[in-house]
Amino acid sequence: MNTELLEALEILEREKDISKETLLEAIENSLLTACKNHFGKADNVKVNINPETCEFSVYAEKTVVEQVEDPILEISLANAKLKNSKYELGDVVQVEIKSKEFGRIATQNAKNVILQKIREEERKVLYNQYYGKERDVVTGVVQRYLGRNVSINLGKVDAILNENEMVKGEVFKPTERIKLYILEVKDTTKGPRIQVSRTHPELVKRLFESEVTEVKDGIVEIKCIAREAGSRTKIAVWSNDPDVDPVGACVGMNGARVNAIVSELRGEKIDIINWSDNPAILIENALSPAKVVAVLADPEDKTAKVVVPDYQLSLAIGKEGQNARLAARLTGFKIDIKSETQAREIEGWLDIDEDEEYEGYEEYEDYENFEEYGDYGQYEESGQDYYEEPLPVEE
Repeated sequence: MNTELLEALEILEREKDISKETLLEAIENSLLTACKNHFGKADNVKVNINPETCEFSVYAEKTVVEQVEDPILEISLANAKLKNSKYELGDVVQVEIKSKEFGRIATQNAKNVILQKIREEERKVLYNQYYGKERDVVTGVVQRYLGRNVSINLGKVDAILNENEMVKGEVFKPTERIKLYILEVKDTTKGPRIQVSRTHPELVKRLFESEVTEVKDGIVEIKCIAREAGSRTKIAVWSNDPDVDPVGACVGMNGARVNAIVSELRGEKIDIINWSDNPAILIENALSPAKVVAVLADPEDKTAKVVVPDYQLSLAIGKEGQNARLAARLTGFKIDIKSETQAREIEGWLDIDEDEEYEGYEEYEDYENFEEYGDYGQYEESGQDYYEEPLPVEE
C-alpha cells in the first residue's frame, strides 16, 4: 500500500475539501504527461490506480511485430516471447513503465499538473461555497482600506466593500467584525471575487431573519422594505398566524430584538408597521408615527391623496421629506399629503366637508413641539431628494 500518498490525499480532502477521486484523476493525468514528455508520445500509455490503496502502475501497450520500426508503439516477437512464450505476431503486449526512470523535466511537469489541478479545485470549492451564500448575510473582519474601498476577510477568501455600498459616515477599524450582504460572487482565475454591501435593503431583512425566530420560521413575513441606509428604514410585516403579533414579534421583549439590529446598523432607525392588502390602510400605517385623517388611494394609477391634522403635517412629511419618501417607496404609491386646512381650501381635492366626519380611522392624539417644514408636495416612489419650496408657516 502506498501509505504516504494515501495520507496526503486524505489531508487534502479534509483541509481543502477536494475529493480524493479528483486528486487521483490529477495524478493519472500527471503520469500521462510525464510519459509524453519522456517518450515523445503517450497514446498507448495506460495508468491504473487503486483508489483504496493508492497503488498505481503505468504500462505501454505495444504491438508484436517481426521488425520494429517504432519502439514506442511496437515490440519484437523475440522480446515478447521473453515476457510470455504465448505471444504471437499481432498480439498486444503490456510493457510496464518505471516512473522512477523519468527525467527531471518530465517529473517537474508531472508535479505542475498536480499542483495546477489542486489550485483549480480549491478555487472551484471556494466559489461554490460562497456562491451558495449569494444574497445572504455573512460576518466579515475588516482588514484594511484600499483607497476608498475596504478589504473584508470572510474566512477563506477576501471581499471588497466598495465606497458606493458603504453607509455614508461609517468608519471601520482593522479587526472589527461587521455584518455584510453578499451582492455577487464571480469566478475568476485568481479565485472568487465577492462584492458585499452595507446599504442594501435585503441586509435588514436578513438581520431580522437571524434575530427573529418567527421570521426565520415563516410565521411572520417581511412583505416589503424601504431604506435610506444609515438614517431610517421602514418595513411592513404580516403574520400567517392570527395568534402572533408580527410587529411585537419583530420588536421583541422590551425592544431587545429590534435594538440588536439597530445596534448592528449603528443607530439606524427602524419603523415596523403592519402590512395590509388594502392600500389605504397600508399607506396610513406607512406614514407612522404621523396620524392620518383620510386616505384616498387609486390602485390603478398608484396614486394616493392623504389628509393629516394640521399639526401633524410636518411629522407626516418628515425631515427633508424622509417619512413621506420612505412611505411612497414602501407602498409603491405616489403620495400627495395635505393638512386638513389645505385640503378644504382646494375645492374638490378630496370632497371634504368642514362638518364631515372621517369614518374608518382611529382618533388621533395631541402632539406638540413639531417643527413645521411646510408642504413638500408629492413624493415619488423613486425616493429622490427633491421637493417644492416650503410654504410660509402661519403664526
